[in-house]
Amino acid sequence: MKLLYLLSSIVLFSIYLTSCQVHPREPFSSAQVPTTPDYSQDRYWAALPWRQDAADKTPDGLSDQQASAKVDVFFLHPTTYTGKRGDKLWNGPVKDPELNERTNDSPIQYQASIFNGSGRVFAPYYRQAHLHAYFTEDTLSARRAFDLAYDDVRKAFRYYLANHNQNRPIIIASHSQGTTHAIRLLKEFFDDKPLSNRLVAAYIVGIPVLSTAFTTLQPCQDSTDLNCYTAWRTYKRGYEPKQNHPAVVVTNPLIWTLEDTYAPASLNDGAVIRPFEKLRPEAADAQVYGPVLWASKPKFPGSWLMMTKNYHIGDMNIYYQNIRENVALRVAEYLALN
Repeated sequence: MKLLYLLSSIVLFSIYLTSCQVHPREPFSSAQVPTTPDYSQDRYWAALPWRQDAADKTPDGLSDQQASAKVDVFFLHPTTYTGKRGDKLWNGPVKDPELNERTNDSPIQYQASIFNGSGRVFAPYYRQAHLHAYFTEDTLSARRAFDLAYDDVRKAFRYYLANHNQNRPIIIASHSQGTTHAIRLLKEFFDDKPLSNRLVAAYIVGIPVLSTAFTTLQPCQDSTDLNCYTAWRTYKRGYEPKQNHPAVVVTNPLIWTLEDTYAPASLNDGAVIRPFEKLRPEAADAQVYGPVLWASKPKFPGSWLMMTKNYHIGDMNIYYQNIRENVALRVAEYLALN
């Protein structure tokens, strides 16, 4: 079992973004899109606060507080339609049990669960774009695939607002492809809109977010800032970005500022890698470096075998407990002021 956990950790960190063996071969066709999800049915949600699901889980010593939470979390999962056997469409089918299991066992458990200490977690399945859409030269097909995925996200959020929110404060949380869609969601529903007053904060991680992305919505400047967003992408210390865009927003999730101050691993209250149940304090440090976040190689059994410099898959997991604590801090601040 320990060997399985070790191999799983290496695989998750090392090959998540490698080229796919299975991907769409023909241009996007609306005649070949999967069934449209109906968000009035619980089965089209990966996480709902009144149902037992992977977002309810917690590492040892933590507890799920959704039953008493006063805020909601709308979580958008990253790409799990990555080129495995059968992943040959431009968009992943929401009725595919194997695909949904991948989503539940990885991002819903390891990322969405971060937020169950302070908010009720809502996470829709959506017809996610194939990972290939980020790399293909067929940019028209890719754009149509992303648009289809966002259309689902929009519908899910509208259904959530109309039927579940009941004027509660909201946290938007996302990773990778989820952030691709969260940026659009924030623009459409929050940026320079009345709903921005109910936004506690957004944790939009794993995709470059420009400081010019929004009209009024601004990056969080400290650990208790509200109605704002945090963003980062994690790489091994020493990695030199090919494009050093000065407008990319990078938050340090150990000290919650945009400054390049070094935050030592002693400030890391716990990563969650594998097994899920084990919280690993002091797993990695953090420092803003241009458009990315630098981290020393995370410490976990077998991490010496991890050769990748791209810690994308661990953007949130490496800082699991610090994010969880910061969410609680911002929620307390929001409720005290409102």
